[in-house]
Amino acid sequence: MNYDVIVIGSGPGGYVTAIRASQLGLKTAVVERSELGGICLNWGCIPTKALLKSANVFEYIQHAEDYGIKVKGAEADFSAMVKRSRNVADGMSKGIQFLMKKNKIDILTGSGKIKAGKKVDVTDEKGKVTEYSAENIILATGARSRELPNLPQDGEKIIGYRKAMTLKNQPKSMVVVGSGAIGVEFAYFYNSIGTKVTVVEFLPNIVPNEDLDVSKALEKSFKKQGITIMTKSAVESVDTSGDLCKVTVKTEKGEEVLEADIVLSAVGIQANIENLGLEEVGIVVDGGKVIVDDYYQTNIPGYYAIGDLIPGPALAHVASAEGITCVEKIAGMDVETIDYNNIPGCTYCSPEVASVGYTEAKAKEEGYEVKVGKFPFSASGKASAAGAKDGFVKVIYDAEYGEWLGAHFIGANVTEMVAEAVAARKLETTGHEILKSIHPHPTLSEAVMEATAAAYDEVIHL
Repeated sequence: MNYDVIVIGSGPGGYVTAIRASQLGLKTAVVERSELGGICLNWGCIPTKALLKSANVFEYIQHAEDYGIKVKGAEADFSAMVKRSRNVADGMSKGIQFLMKKNKIDILTGSGKIKAGKKVDVTDEKGKVTEYSAENIILATGARSRELPNLPQDGEKIIGYRKAMTLKNQPKSMVVVGSGAIGVEFAYFYNSIGTKVTVVEFLPNIVPNEDLDVSKALEKSFKKQGITIMTKSAVESVDTSGDLCKVTVKTEKGEEVLEADIVLSAVGIQANIENLGLEEVGIVVDGGKVIVDDYYQTNIPGYYAIGDLIPGPALAHVASAEGITCVEKIAGMDVETIDYNNIPGCTYCSPEVASVGYTEAKAKEEGYEVKVGKFPFSASGKASAAGAKDGFVKVIYDAEYGEWLGAHFIGANVTEMVAEAVAARKLETTGHEILKSIHPHPTLSEAVMEATAAAYDEVIHL
């Protein structure tokens, strides 16, 4: 079988790439060894958000009297939450099957391995190997939970994110190692339904990639919720021989031993580059990542890589954008390269966190003279009415030209607000233009305008 494009992997990078390729008139196939939709749809972005929604609802019920509603006898049903999460993921996966059929994309079920001469071997469950060829082969095999030598995952007591969303029983206690998006989302979820949670972070602040003000605010909120936070700390070892895990943690004050039912390793991800045939074809890999050009071609013409396989932010929407850029270039379109400084990041704990562009520290490090504005949701009428006054919007502008350098959000539903900043920065919108763009009242989004007004010493409601 000869194709114009074969995509290996059907996650948010792979399936989006395949659909766009088909739209452009390219005969397309996708190789998938497991579920359509990949990790994100089946074991990552989507099912975790379903779990987090269950946690949100449970929290609402617990605080129902704050809204003038009396509720008695509510309790968290952990197994039902997990079941709902799996049902949501299953429904989404069926949706991808429909999209593949609608766009006339062939599904090649099995493990894909590239070969020289623009060929792909697909090995099915029975070991049968079928060779296919394509003018363009795009690797989109994603990543998996990274394992540290001193924190080997056994799937029982030391687990990764995949197991964390399908545990049979709710643990009474949990140590979460790492405080990136995965770590803090699971920390919030389990804590909200009654698990005693401790977060261990090697760096000085949780969610360390975020603006310092946001990191401090989230830590304060987590502590208020009852989560124990240990920063500047490292897990040295875990003893799993007893009923409880004994976690030895090195802190600034010395070693401390924690006990917990479960240890969740959330120390990042590693690319799935093994057994792909990269070495045989001669594709360059550095630091566990495939090296590509601005349009995602590897050093070997006709072979491409996108998403978690390559350097850059390991985010679903980034993989999708890279795939679209890649196939549009293949199709001969005049394509603009992706601006990696305008990629939004979202973390779905409570309060939510969202950001795009420079942090205040990074903007100053880059030599900008900045105007910084913050507007707390405690001063927002909509936030007060919603009972969600925690958090703020922080904006950073270049003092000389008004360029919008960065935006940082923490609070309820802020992951739905960050797109304004992404679009405005794409359009090179200035602070003055945001300030003069009338925002609807009462909304949480008004806080963007108000924070901008604060940056220019024109804030009204502070």
